[in-house]
Formats: sequence, C-alpha cells, structure tokens
Amino acid sequence: MKVLITDPLSEEGIDHLKQQTGLEVIYQPELPPDALLSEVRDAEALIVRSKTQVTREVIEAGCCLRVIGRAGAGVDNIDLAAATRKGVVVMNTPGGNSTSAAEHAFGLLLAMARKIPFADASLRGGDWKKKALVGQELQNKTLAIIGLGKIGSILAQRAQSFHMKVVAYDPFVSEKYAGDLDVELLSLEELLSRSDFVSLHVPLNEKTQGLICERTLKLMKKGALLINTARGGLVVEEDLAAALEEDQLGGAALDVFENEPNIPPALVRSDATVLTPHIAGSTAEAQSKVGYDIAVQVANYLQHEMILNAVNFPSMTSKELEHIQPYLRLGEKLGSFVSQISQIRISEIGIRYYGDLTQVNYKPISNYILKAILKPILSEEINQVNARNYAEERGISVIETMSSRQRSYSNLISIQLRSPQKTEWIEGAILRKGNLRLVSIDGIPVETELGKQILFIRNEDTPGVIGRVGTILGEARINIASFVLGRDRDQPHAVGVVNTDGEIPEEVLQGIHNIAAVKFAQVIHL
Repeated sequence: MKVLITDPLSEEGIDHLKQQTGLEVIYQPELPPDALLSEVRDAEALIVRSKTQVTREVIEAGCCLRVIGRAGAGVDNIDLAAATRKGVVVMNTPGGNSTSAAEHAFGLLLAMARKIPFADASLRGGDWKKKALVGQELQNKTLAIIGLGKIGSILAQRAQSFHMKVVAYDPFVSEKYAGDLDVELLSLEELLSRSDFVSLHVPLNEKTQGLICERTLKLMKKGALLINTARGGLVVEEDLAAALEEDQLGGAALDVFENEPNIPPALVRSDATVLTPHIAGSTAEAQSKVGYDIAVQVANYLQHEMILNAVNFPSMTSKELEHIQPYLRLGEKLGSFVSQISQIRISEIGIRYYGDLTQVNYKPISNYILKAILKPILSEEINQVNARNYAEERGISVIETMSSRQRSYSNLISIQLRSPQKTEWIEGAILRKGNLRLVSIDGIPVETELGKQILFIRNEDTPGVIGRVGTILGEARINIASFVLGRDRDQPHAVGVVNTDGEIPEEVLQGIHNIAAVKFAQVIHL
C-alpha cells in the first residue's frame, strides 16, 4: 500500500511508516502540483501539512485513495466535501501543536505590547529611540480569546499567569468549562468592545470567513491589538490595513495570511504590524509529535481500519474498534440482507439499538449499515465514509434511536426501510462467541445464522411449501445447512430463511418461484 507524503514530515513519522509491513513510503516534500496528480493515482494514503492543496482534482485523481492525513489541526487546504463524497477518510492531529501555537500567540502579544520587534529594528539601524518605544504592561489588561478550544485554553492559562483578565467568545463551550478556566464568556460584540488584546483561535469555515472585517474592527477599543495565529481567511486584510492606517487599532500580529505566501503590501509597510511566516506550530517538539501521530493514525487505518481524529467520520480508538467490530459486521450483514430483499422506494431509514448497544459509539455501526443498504441501489462507489452524504443527497432521511425497552436479546439492531406506503423490517443480534444471528423479518421471529448464501422466501402459510422447497434444492444437490420458517400469527403469511452450503443457480431459484404458494424468492449473498 503506497503512502505518499508531499510536505515535510518528522523523521519519527517517516520511520514509523517505513517499519510497517505492507506499506511503501514515497516522501516527496517539494512535489509540484502537476506531478502530484500523477503520483497520487496509485496511492492509498496521502499525508500533508498546510502547503499541499488537496483539491477536488487531486482527490479524483487518487483512484486508490482511502485516507488523507493532515499533520496539524487545520484542514482548510483539503476539499472535505470531495473527500467525503469519494469515501476518503480525512484525519488530522488537533492537539499535537496546541502548546506551540498558544505560546507563539502569547509571544506575539508580548512582542507588540513591549514593541520588541520595532526596538530591535531601530537599534540595528543605529537609533536609540527610548521615548518612541514606550510599551504597556499586561497586568490588569483584558485578553479576548475567540475560540476557547485546546489552543485558546492554553493561551488563557498563560495570560492569567501574567495577571490578565481573560474573556472569550465560543458558542460551542459550556459555562462550566469556561468557569473552570476562570474565563468569562461574552457575546462577540461585547467581547470586542471590552478587550485590550484580541486573539483568534477558530477554524476557517463558512461562518468564520471574514470574521474580523470593517464592521467588527469598528467594535474594537481604539488602540486595541489583534493577534491571528489561526487562519488567514478569518481576517479581511484590506479592512485591517485600513484600520491600522486610521489608528483605529494599535497594532496587529499575524502569523497567517489569506493567500500565503503573498502578504498585502500595506501590512508589510505598516509600522504597527508584527508578521511571521506561519510558524506558530513550528517547534521541534510539535513537528515531531504531529508527524509521528499522523503516521500512526494513517498506518492504523490502512492496516486495521481504526479511525482516530477523523473530521468526516466518527472516530474510534483501538479499544472502541475492538469492542464494536462484531456489531459492525452484524450491521453490515443486516443492511445488505434487507437491501437485497427490498421492494420499495426508500424515503427513510430507521435504525434502533437495544440493550448493550445503547452504551457504545453507535455512529460507525450506522454508517456500515447505510453503506450496505445503499450499495446495491446506487451506481456510485459507496462506503462507510460517504454513505450518509449519498443518503442525504437522495432525500433519504436517516433516523437513529436507542431504546431501553427489554427485548429477548441483550444486544439487538433493528433496521426499517420506509416508504410512504410500506415498511420493511429486519432485526439481528450477536449470541455467544460472536455468533451473528438474524432474529426477525417484518416482525416475524426467524432466529437463524447469517451465512454466505441464503435463500429467502415469502409465501402463503399453507402445507407443503417446506417440503417442495427442500425437494427442489435436494434434486439440484444443494445441501441445506439450516431451514427456518416463521409465520405471522395474525395474517396467513410466512417467511422462510434457508442457509445453503453452495450457490443456488438461477434455474433452481426459478423452480422455487414456480411454487404456487411462494410470492417472493431471492438468493441473498452476504
């Protein structure tokens, strides 16, 4: 399996990949974009940092691509929609460089407050401008953190050690979490109007693009200082340059830019800016950690399908994966079974978990079920990563629920395919020693093995059906491993599930169709 690395990666990460059996490591950190399209064609994994642009074209060119690993947190250089649609897992290492990024942000804050870069440049230029370089203390000043995640939380702790008051804006953290950090949560508008320093620590997406613009800059205190070590697109650079020119802001320290490595000349010329070339996460410790972490994650996925820190799929630790692996198999078999016997146009898929399954991370199980249901229906390549997206695109609602209601099995998965006119229903469970069992169809009990070849029939509940089916299979020298018949007590209907040791040819299936009482017959391959 080919692993292509197109950005600089730590030796620890590369060495780990090279030590793995079955992996071919291609390390080309200066690969031009046109060469990337050719090199990625037979790669099963692509590992990048922030420089390589993993566009839709790159993803489509990766015929064998299964996983994209980002050594770092931000994934705005990766087309997530294209990756998900193709079923490619995208992983990052969100905590690997958090301390480095937070420390760099605080370093920029200190540098601006005490005018250190300007003092250094002035002195090197032969000047001794003490009066022009009067700074400010951090003690009792207010630091605003926009985005109280891992990096923002570390920055808050550093600032508090300098006796700064810390406020934050983050609609996704609780009052309790902020309170434990001794951080006050505010609205964005109030935060900007009260703060002496504003530091950005949010991802770049549709909601945060251009967050700091003419409108929000005017809300900031006159003379306030802005720090951005997150993503360049968070700031409208022309508006920032104008605010600095008009002395609305006291200064800006930027480590990231919208079109790197191109920086607006107005920001370069300004005497109120401190600029660094996207190095907040670039420490020896951070690069070693994120490089090694992403190598481990990618190798584990390629070799064991273990997913950690995925941004487009529910993550699973090795312990979780080991625990739910039997349920993944059960869900996939049940989904495949009900899809192959379905006779309706699906508008809704209902998945319900009972018993022990209410205590596990069931989202990956649902994804495997959806993959198995949709695969026979759609012409596109469907897998557990993109199945939800394809269901949504086709207007198929997916409803997942858990139930504490006692059932006959300690773990049970119930799947319903629904149309406005009809519902098709299947249930399965795992018995001792990991034995996967089909336990009911359309509410009719039929506990039996989920084998490789299964004959499924719906028939009128009349005498002779079992004997006739058995005779046809026997005459074709097809051995029956198990034959389970269940019936609806309220209706004259029955279902039969026959596990066979061999394939059932089309002419044999047709013979079963010809039995007068048989209304439906289908060979299921699992």
